[in-house]
Amino acid sequence: MNIGEIRNVNGRLTGSIATRTIDLPRIGLRKVESMSDRAPVYEILALNVARRWVQIGALWEAFSKKTGEAFLAGSVDDPGLPEPLPVAMFPTEDGGYTIAWRRETVRAEFGGGFGTSQRSYDERTQDGFGESTAGNNGALMGAGAGAEDGEDLPF
Repeated sequence: MNIGEIRNVNGRLTGSIATRTIDLPRIGLRKVESMSDRAPVYEILALNVARRWVQIGALWEAFSKKTGEAFLAGSVDDPGLPEPLPVAMFPTEDGGYTIAWRRETVRAEFGGGFGTSQRSYDERTQDGFGESTAGNNGALMGAGAGAEDGEDLPF
């Protein structure tokens, strides 16, 4: 089920996710700069109610078992959600992504799910993603924190 889209606008990947109970009208993807092969490809950021960009997820490169095509797989999570929302992002012709959601099933234990990653997600470690982008109060640190429309964004 498609639940959103990301568009490439002036080199920035921005879009939205919407379901019956979740409305994230402004999200963005920020490329992760890390030397670790276990680091995600992108962090998923959302504009919160205080108009600050906060990280709500991450995406790793995965591959379709049937076609071998690459896509992004990860999850969106927030304390307000009962559980993480698994998402996959499939490239579009304009350089953006279509965002899909699929309920995990027992088949995932037997190789189901969105596809095969280059590594097992269970092998990830907490220290393998580089430095945190959150400050002591949870706010996004660095360029773009609290950015308004037209200002420098963190992605």
